[in-house]
Amino acid sequence: MNLIAPIRVLIVDDDEDDFFLTSEYIKAIKGSAFVIDWSYRYKDALERICGREYDIYFIDYRLGAKTGLDLMKEALQNHCEEPMILLTGKGNQAIDVEAMQAGAIDYLVKGELNTEKLERCIRYSLERTTSMKRLKANERKFRSIFERSKDIVFLADEELIFRDINHVATELLEYDRETLLDMSLYDLLANKLDKQGLRKEILSKGEVDDREIELVTKTNEKVNCILSLSTEVNLTGEKYTQGIIHDITNLKKAEKATLQVEKLRAAGRLVSTLAHEVRNPLNNINLAVDQLYQDTTGDSKMFLDIVNRNSKRIALLISELLTSSGPAEMVLHKKSLKEILDDTLAVASDRITLKKIKLNVFYDDGEYKIMADAEKLKIAFLNIIINAIEAMIEEKGELTVKIAADDGYHKVVITDNGSGINEENLAKLFEPYFTSKRNGLGLGLAATLNIIQSHKALIDVKSQVGEGSVFTISFNPA
Repeated sequence: MNLIAPIRVLIVDDDEDDFFLTSEYIKAIKGSAFVIDWSYRYKDALERICGREYDIYFIDYRLGAKTGLDLMKEALQNHCEEPMILLTGKGNQAIDVEAMQAGAIDYLVKGELNTEKLERCIRYSLERTTSMKRLKANERKFRSIFERSKDIVFLADEELIFRDINHVATELLEYDRETLLDMSLYDLLANKLDKQGLRKEILSKGEVDDREIELVTKTNEKVNCILSLSTEVNLTGEKYTQGIIHDITNLKKAEKATLQVEKLRAAGRLVSTLAHEVRNPLNNINLAVDQLYQDTTGDSKMFLDIVNRNSKRIALLISELLTSSGPAEMVLHKKSLKEILDDTLAVASDRITLKKIKLNVFYDDGEYKIMADAEKLKIAFLNIIINAIEAMIEEKGELTVKIAADDGYHKVVITDNGSGINEENLAKLFEPYFTSKRNGLGLGLAATLNIIQSHKALIDVKSQVGEGSVFTISFNPA
């Protein structure tokens, strides 16, 4: 052994003669320098081990009232990482097994000791301990990465049943860790058809690379994710799966909001062109009608009145189209979100009363100030509330309006128990001119989105057919 620093050895033995004999064998080892100390009391030995004063420990099995096994177990509880070798007066397989279970790295019979055997034992023990320390350091390092990752990191079996998973999963999926460790990734898929595709990809390629999936949380919330995983084989030949799940829900929401903005802009350009092309001939019609009024008498004026009324209606429709599709002009002031909602509910109170809707209002404590154009924001809220009232059955409807602080936002949550919106219509909900109403123009919610986005706020809608809808609008605090 070619070590620069001397190896520090502690021999724990209540028999001084045995200590002297063992130390002489160790001193006779060539090519190494040793510093050898003796401890014959259990408590003193434990204090020295816990003090990490030595590189290796030889511990006698007999230590008075307690045994060397007791000492090893207590040393391990105090996080001793240095090698401990158990010494005994005679060979005993049961003690050998118990020693290894207690944490001994080797087992030697005193009557069989010699310099060669001790040299091999010390060399092997130190080398193995160095390797184990490196492994533990790597394990601590990767465990830290595993636990601190912002993504879900997991180990699973071939059926994707979780065997280990970090704490992010419990936050995102809302299950506790023990529950998740009894679940499979397949159980969490929102679309069960994805299970077949995922299983097929794993069997054919042994890995999945950036596959977009949708998971369902404990509270039935859907979470958009990117999944990457691979199938590996451990030292015993057993297959396992390691993977990462990256939450892209916020990214999807941002993409959706951007797409809605682009649609509004495209609609705005189209409406502006049409408005210009329609208004010019409409102005000529109005001028002609005004001229004809002067020269027309009797029943013919009735027809001019019809033309005049419909011309004005076309002009109003054009103005409404321009308002809904163009960027809303805002005059922002610091306002109370509670006051704006109270005023909105007051406007909607007649409809709520006539349809005998039950109204629940819950405001958390706090001022809830935002930068807002109060009048335009009332229009946005009113559009949502009127739609909710119209979707509910008379005398059975229940409308709930909440204000709460969450994730750094002031959130308004408007919930109804109406007919709900199917997935196809939900994707088009804020598009200009989309409506499911027989006589609707599809401008109300498009204008609502326009106003909310002009307040730099976010809107999210969740709906279940036959159960109702939930609109959540998130504002930055003022």
